[in-house]
Amino acid sequence: MQTVKFFYGNDVPVEMHKVRVVQKLNLRTVDQRREAIEGAGNNTFLLQNRDVFLDMLTDSGVNAMSDVQMAAMMVADDSYAGSQTFTRLQEKVCEIFDKEYFLPAHQGRACENILARAFVQSGSCVPMNYHFTTTKAHIADKGGYVEELIIDEGLAVTSDIPFKGNMDPAKLIKLIGELGKEKIPFVRMEAGTNLIGGQPFSLENLREISGICREYGIPLVLDASLLADNLYFIKVREAACSDMEIRQIVREMSSCADIIYFSARKLGHARGGGICTNNQDFYMRMRELVPLFEGFLTYGGMSVREMEAITVGLEETMDFDMISQGPQFISYMVDALQKRGVPVITPAGGLGCHLNAMEFVSHIPQEEYPAGALGAAVYISGGIRGMERGTLSEDRYPDGSERLSNMELLRLALPRRVFTLSQVQYAIDRICWLYENRKMIGGLKFVEEPKIMRFFLGRLAPVSDWQEKLVAKFKADFGDSL
Repeated sequence: MQTVKFFYGNDVPVEMHKVRVVQKLNLRTVDQRREAIEGAGNNTFLLQNRDVFLDMLTDSGVNAMSDVQMAAMMVADDSYAGSQTFTRLQEKVCEIFDKEYFLPAHQGRACENILARAFVQSGSCVPMNYHFTTTKAHIADKGGYVEELIIDEGLAVTSDIPFKGNMDPAKLIKLIGELGKEKIPFVRMEAGTNLIGGQPFSLENLREISGICREYGIPLVLDASLLADNLYFIKVREAACSDMEIRQIVREMSSCADIIYFSARKLGHARGGGICTNNQDFYMRMRELVPLFEGFLTYGGMSVREMEAITVGLEETMDFDMISQGPQFISYMVDALQKRGVPVITPAGGLGCHLNAMEFVSHIPQEEYPAGALGAAVYISGGIRGMERGTLSEDRYPDGSERLSNMELLRLALPRRVFTLSQVQYAIDRICWLYENRKMIGGLKFVEEPKIMRFFLGRLAPVSDWQEKLVAKFKADFGDSL
């Protein structure tokens, strides 16, 4: 995709696919949108999809399947045990990652549960480049804790550093020296650090971290859920990898990791997940947990039709044209917003475009959840559903005080092969309008607050009548337009 140039006008991403199946969308009026977000407790997770125009909440389980994936679903072997569908998936995973053992699970957080139960004990410390919400929750549930060892530049909002997801090797060596390797069950590297803007790590960094882990005898675990985006960035941003095939880069990454797990809702574009390793002891330690929590070893809680789709989807991930589409659409959106002065995470990462709520609504204190408030405002302005990635996504400290997030981001995910460029342009237009009227946006407060992962189910209310005022301004500027 990156080689397509336009003779007239500005270059734009060119999709290397055509659309053959469509789904009708609804764009509610601005009054209906305000009522819908109020009914959802100002939590975009609780919106009904019928009220959403552009669903940019996540790329998990909502990426478009290819025609080959859908065709493969029709030949699934629906056997409880010994399914040939599982055999095909197992062989594809082991071929791509060059691993001998594979365990199926119904999604990524199920893999995290198995890993935490198999390796984490009370007092365990798991170093990471950066945490993900469910990963951290599973480790904490087993009495462990997370240490984030992202490079200092990783938390810079605007930057030209190509690999802000790198782990700091010196920080890792220091932590091992302080705790002792016995306290560290494994080190986790997340491809495409989700919570800080989908920022990738380099192959060079992964190799260095792997070398440290092997020197100290500590397993290295790779979360490959966002591997496709990270592969793209390694290919185009890391000079030493520019001539490598995608399949070769995957093998190199895999050779650095003792255990790899992934959510196929992201990697593979279907609904499932899995864990693979070459270590028989690790495999046996985790294997008994699959029937206990997931299902039998030849389906692991997945539909066999989804397993067939994942098998094809993993192979399609080796196609550079396919993995280019997401990052290039994201880059287009980030560049367009940045030109209009809208604060976004740079450089453009994977998964989605990330608005910097800390600057966008700088007048809202973190205790009033600026990224969550921005999410509600973006929905009211355009029927666009994003996901809060900030203080709202953290859990409180044991004493009840807020754990303020390093960043306040509104993630606008761009599921692969789902949106058209005109829809992305619509989102850009509404966000730019909202930025011009950003002072109207107010904060949120909890009215119903779960103790764990409150961002999924919590309900909030605006601290003032700012939403009614925003609706009035929209009507004044757009008239009867949706």
